[in-house]
Order: sequence, then C-alpha cells, then structure tokens
Amino acid sequence: MQVPFLSLHDVTAIHGEEIREAAHRVIDSGWYLQGKENELFEQHYAEYIGTKYCIGCANGLDALIWIFRAYIELGVMQPGDEVIVPANTYIATILAITENDLKPVLIEPKPETLEIDDNLIETAITPRTKAICIVHLYGRCAMTEKIADLCKKYNLKLIEDNAQAHGCRAPQSPKGGVDLADPILYPLLKDFANHNRHNPTEAEEVLWSLLSHRKSKSPSGDLGAYKFRRQHIIDRYIADFACLDNKLIIEVDGKYHNLNGQAEEDAIRTQVIEKYGYRILRFTNEEVLCDTDNTMRKIMTACQTPPSGGLGGRTGSLGDAAGHSFYPGKNLGALGDAGAVTTNDEELAKAIRALANYGSQKKYVFKYTGRNSRLDEIQAAILDVKLKYLDEDITKRQEVAAYYYDHISNPLIEFPTRLPNENNVYHLFPIIVKEGKRDALHDYLAEKGIGTVIHYPIAPHKQECYAKAAWNHYNTSSPLQGEVGKGLPITEILADSELSLPISPCLKSEQIEYVVKKINQFR
Repeated sequence: MQVPFLSLHDVTAIHGEEIREAAHRVIDSGWYLQGKENELFEQHYAEYIGTKYCIGCANGLDALIWIFRAYIELGVMQPGDEVIVPANTYIATILAITENDLKPVLIEPKPETLEIDDNLIETAITPRTKAICIVHLYGRCAMTEKIADLCKKYNLKLIEDNAQAHGCRAPQSPKGGVDLADPILYPLLKDFANHNRHNPTEAEEVLWSLLSHRKSKSPSGDLGAYKFRRQHIIDRYIADFACLDNKLIIEVDGKYHNLNGQAEEDAIRTQVIEKYGYRILRFTNEEVLCDTDNTMRKIMTACQTPPSGGLGGRTGSLGDAAGHSFYPGKNLGALGDAGAVTTNDEELAKAIRALANYGSQKKYVFKYTGRNSRLDEIQAAILDVKLKYLDEDITKRQEVAAYYYDHISNPLIEFPTRLPNENNVYHLFPIIVKEGKRDALHDYLAEKGIGTVIHYPIAPHKQECYAKAAWNHYNTSSPLQGEVGKGLPITEILADSELSLPISPCLKSEQIEYVVKKINQFR
C-alpha cells in the first residue's frame, strides 16, 4: 500500500471544481494584480483570524520580513536590537530577523511541547530586546499567558510566525470567577458582585432586561445567540456585563467616572481585563437611558465581530502582528507561493502594504525603499475558495491525529503533549523516535510505501549560513571570537529524533491503519 506524506494533487482535488472556476474568473477578468480578489481574500481572512487588517504578500518569509522592516521604518526598532525567538523552528523565522540586521536570541523548546519554553524567556531579556517572536510550530499553539505578561512587563512587541497554524486557537482563559480572582480577594469580590446584582442602577436594570432576553429582540436584531452574565468577576475587578463565549465586556459608567484620577484607574482596569482576551464597550448612564436603540446596535455589532487577540483568540491575532505562509503544503495552501500579514495596528498595516509594493503608498511616490512582494489575483481567489473549507479540513486532520494517538503503541515512539483540538490544527504530526532509530524508522517506512519527513534535520544555529554570525554563540562546533559555544541541546536532540507522519484531509482509513500497523511492528 502507498501512503504519500502529502498528496497536493488530492488536496487540490477536494475543491477542484471551485478552484478552477475561481482561476477562470480571474483569467477572464483581465485584472491580475491588486484587484477585487485580493481585496475579498484579505477581508475574509482578517475576519477569520480576528484582526482588523490583512495584507497579502508574496510568501510567508516576506510576511515576517515586512513586519520587522516596518517596525524599523516606524522607529520602534533599529538594527542591532534583539528579538527573542525559538531555537526549534524552520530557518525562515530566523532569516526574517537577520535580514533586517536584528539579533536573534534563541530560546530552547520544552521537550514535552516542542514549542518555546516560556520559563526561559525572561532571563534572556536585555535593554536591547524589542520583541518576542513565537512560532506555532507543527500547527501547535505556542502562546501562553506568561508570554503575554512578559510582553506587557517589558513593553515588547509580540510577533507570531503563523505559517503552520491557520485556524488554531490559544487556550481560553479560565471562565469561572474564582479562577480569575486572587483567592484572598475572591470572597470580598463575590459579596460585592451579589450586592450589585440586587441593587442595580437604573441604567444597568434597563440594559440587563435586554441582554438577559427578557425582551427577545434588541432594536438591531436577535440577541438570543449571545448569553450574558452580570457582575462577572475577572481578576480583581467586577465587570457589569460579560459575554464569555464572545469575549465581550459591557461597562455602564456613572458620573463618578468623571472624577479626578478615575480615568487612570479605568485605564488600568481595561489593561488587566484585556489581558484575558476580552473587548470592552463603555456606555454612560445617559446613553443607555436616552439612546437605548443606538446602544443596542453597538452591542449587536460587537457581538457579531469575532474576538481578536488575547488568550482564546485565533493564532495570528494574539500579538501585535503575525506572518502567514500559504505555501501549497500548508493547511491553507495556494497553488504556488503566497503569504500575508495580519495586525490590528493601522499604521503598521499601511507601512507593510507600502513596503511590499516597492515602498509606494501612492503610484510613483515612494516613501520607503521597498520591494515587489505582492499576492497575485489567482492565488487570492484560490485561497478564498479554500478558506471556506479550512475548518472542515482541520477536523479531518484532527481525526487522523486522534487515531495515531490512540493506536500507536511502540516503546520507541514518544508523542509531544496532546493538546485539545482547538489548540492544534495538525499541520504536521511529529513523533520523537528514541534510541537513535529515527533514520532507521524513516527508511523502514519508506520501504513499506509510507512517506515521512524530518522536520528539521539541521537546527538553524547549526546551518552553514550562520556559522560565522556574531550572534551565534550557540554552535559548539564553531567557537566564535574565542568564546566556546553554549549549545542548544534540546533543539539538537529534536533535530536528531523528530519524524513527521502522513497527515492530511485526504487520507483514507485503511491508509491510516496501515501506517499504525507498520509503526507498531518496527523494532
């Protein structure tokens, strides 16, 4: 039996008719760059990820390059600044940093997750550190609350390499009030919340009568799909109303919010609550009581807008900016090279769009020395077709992964920690092969007709292109400037022991069973 690692022909054939229609539509239109198809895909992908802006570009490496370059052009970074980045990653992540004359600071992964070890990050932060770049490698979410806290504590940009994790989500913040509150404060907060529920202001009572569906329809539509709580505890604060599923907080502010010092306290409150991925809508008592219809329209619009960023959001919306690759083998793959940047930062988005268009924001006017890195219309149209089915295709990948987890039982095989499906979209299914038998297993499976791939056999700090780099004191085989290299043992062990199994939405059950059977027979 033949089991290819990934058949791009089969993947394309799933939605082949729609893909051909999309390509013909572009061909017949006579418009092949920067047109309607780009506009539609960027809009739809931004909505899917949960960001305000999406900028299509030529490939995933360019997407990351333009993020760092734009920050340099905007004065946020300068050459020589440091970017913390996982050591266990595809080299493109490192290339984007060094391309901009920035210094990569490599951090080992956790052996059980294969993602950056957030416990090691803080010790690597210096006055020159300007960003943390996380990589959602293999389709596994690398975001943690600790990383978010470090970015806030040290005022660092958080950049995501989302080349392998389209559709993935970060773990949700705990929803229960007791889990989000200091145990010492919780009893007091609970008493205050109960008191406030029984003693609402007039504006709170009016709004609750609508949010709690005592009135089935808001002036702008049916709120039945959105369940709200009142007086919900988050961290050390009590939110007036909270929609947990949609990560939306509604605050009704009385006159005391105009008092001296209260604005500063409200800003701190907002920062703490947003850490958990919530968005906040604020209304005055007067707005609720005197302009109820408009208040409810704003709430309905917010409910219908996907939450962006924060814990619980989709990867690609969790930080300040994210680079995406649509290389054909990705979960969302084009029929050639393609990429995109997502962000909520309007100034950054404008700079990136200009940089990827020769540096031009207006025809024949060049603000930056940019390059040509544009997403063409045919690729945009094809990606827009495949985006509609991305979640469905991810579900099929997750089913294959579940079978592997549940049925592979070879003592030579170790799995990384199994994550909830929402936190792993299984772009790859990596296993760790013990006793130095990775290459033997690879060759054995090839003989049985099963395709596997090693990701990645040479770690970035061991690559020849970085052998003489001044920042590369990690390479023990080439001591630099008289200093013996420190080495990155976990990353190097992974390079020698990782093997990726076939996983795609096209695999048949008999193929999956065959892979498991042959792996279990290997000695």
